[in-house]
Amino acid sequence: MPVSDPYGLGRVLNETGVLPQRAQALDASLPLRPSELLLDVDSLNVDAASFRQLKEASGGDARKIAEAIQEIVRTRGKLQNPVTGSGGMLIGRVREVGPEHPAAGQLSPGDRIASLVSLSLTPLHLQEVTAVHLGIDRVDVRGHAILFASGLFARLPEDLPDTLALAALDVCGAPALVERFVRPGMRVALLGAGKSGALCLAQARRSLQGRGQLLAMDISQPALDTLRGLGLCDVAVRVDATQAIAVLAAVQEATGGALCDLVVNCASVPNTEMGTILSLRDGGTAVFFSMATSFTAAALGAEGVGKDVTLVMGNGYVPGHAQLTLGLLRSDAGLRALFAARYV
Repeated sequence: MPVSDPYGLGRVLNETGVLPQRAQALDASLPLRPSELLLDVDSLNVDAASFRQLKEASGGDARKIAEAIQEIVRTRGKLQNPVTGSGGMLIGRVREVGPEHPAAGQLSPGDRIASLVSLSLTPLHLQEVTAVHLGIDRVDVRGHAILFASGLFARLPEDLPDTLALAALDVCGAPALVERFVRPGMRVALLGAGKSGALCLAQARRSLQGRGQLLAMDISQPALDTLRGLGLCDVAVRVDATQAIAVLAAVQEATGGALCDLVVNCASVPNTEMGTILSLRDGGTAVFFSMATSFTAAALGAEGVGKDVTLVMGNGYVPGHAQLTLGLLRSDAGLRALFAARYV
């Protein structure tokens, strides 16, 4: 049976022919439509760039962050930060499956799942924000969300805590892209030592198979020390990723002037494009997985310094990305311990 509205165009308010992610506002009201999936939402894992902006705007006040999130959702019918344009993802319990949804007959009420599409395109209604977890970019809520037929999701694994799985699945596209690009013998650098950075390093270490060089760069020395202690990198460099020349100098020193074949940018702050690009040898590849990335700054910046490099904007989806990421946590005890300490 053809799906009547696979992309959720019928949920877009006051605009015609606009997809939900680009729409100014969505209709999150019930009843459910035939090609949709209805979830009771437990937690929102807010995109790192968005949560950072919310924290800075509120002075780190949890109550104000909760109010800001509720206002965004009330106004837009989705969680899409008007400053960063980004959202995040959620975990919840299935309440109802529409007869035209691809999961009809596969999911049952009460099944716990994580969305693998952005909250910036997910119709969302919040009754309240019950808790704000400042250190891990997560809020606990009561409300409902709607996934379209095209919306990806993953069942929450029974062998991992929900909060740990949520933290990993939120960025599962990043290590999957690393798996696609890294080959033995490469010099690889990672900007940003957060959760996506740790997962990318773990996958890069696996893909290099003991051949090549792996650099981790971040402004936080404790974060770098942790990654180095877990054996997730060969070299840990403390540097401000927004200072392009300083990043270049650090990479030149670490690589003996050879620069990198691949740089993965997971930094949650803007203005890190040129540090990434200058770290590459000619013919190298940059993978931007940060929602703070400016495509204009990256494209024009590479042209401006005469760099023949490939720029990849990670879209968060790679086939098999959820399974690959959860597999990293299951197989790497140190990585799992790091996530458990930070996010559970």
